[in-house]
Amino acid sequence: MKRAAAIMMFCLSFVLCAFASAQNPQVGNADRSFEMIKAKGAIVLGLDASFPPMGFREKGSGEIIGFDIDLAREAARRLGLTVTPKTIAWNRIIPALNGGDVDVIWSGLSIVPERQQQMIFSKPYLESRQALVVAKGSKVRGKADLAGKKVGHQFGSSSERALRADPKTVNTLTEISAYPNNQRALDDLAAGRVDAVVMDEVEARYIISRKQGAFVILADDFGTEQYAVGFRKGDIAFRDAVDKVLDEMKKDGTIDRIAAKWFGGAVVTK
Repeated sequence: MKRAAAIMMFCLSFVLCAFASAQNPQVGNADRSFEMIKAKGAIVLGLDASFPPMGFREKGSGEIIGFDIDLAREAARRLGLTVTPKTIAWNRIIPALNGGDVDVIWSGLSIVPERQQQMIFSKPYLESRQALVVAKGSKVRGKADLAGKKVGHQFGSSSERALRADPKTVNTLTEISAYPNNQRALDDLAAGRVDAVVMDEVEARYIISRKQGAFVILADDFGTEQYAVGFRKGDIAFRDAVDKVLDEMKKDGTIDRIAAKWFGGAVVTK
């Protein structure tokens, strides 16, 4: 009887361990993160689909396209995988990653200290400024002219962090408005409801190139930043596999060709 009970306990323990292993890529200190992605066959890519030219919905078709999408699909192809984009509100995207809803954040994600506490990053692949955008004809020529003005930014973005990291400027503003995406902020800028918008320069240049005469990017900025892919802290093997193919794509000119398609030239961090 004791022997039967012992066998049953052993079997139950084995099943529970197997289940835990399937749920946790770090069980037994063995990083199985890339193995699990390979077994699944696809990378679930979390993104903000209102961030042109990094990732956005094409008018008419509704297909998610952009620089980051092309980059991710080529990297996945080289790893023998496919990409499944999943749109998530930007202020919920890190919880979605760490909760297992997505496998990566690949959406113009800036490397900033507070995010480094919540995830690990690939090597940076692009650099951009936190630009100050105004309506054409505005009397605002730089940060010194923002005193008494209203400024907008995307809620939860690195633009918000960059702006608030400049208390000398922030303390002179009459109002700071947060928006669900930069397009909404620019709509209010065009309507005169804010006087300037702080946003990623790559997105600003893309939008301005399609709305000639509406906006101007000023020489003043709120700092530079580097973009990288975000992974769960334990997914080191998966991160390293992606880094390897990104390095290959930098060396063979693939990333520069993708950049030329979306930015008109190479802007990639080597």
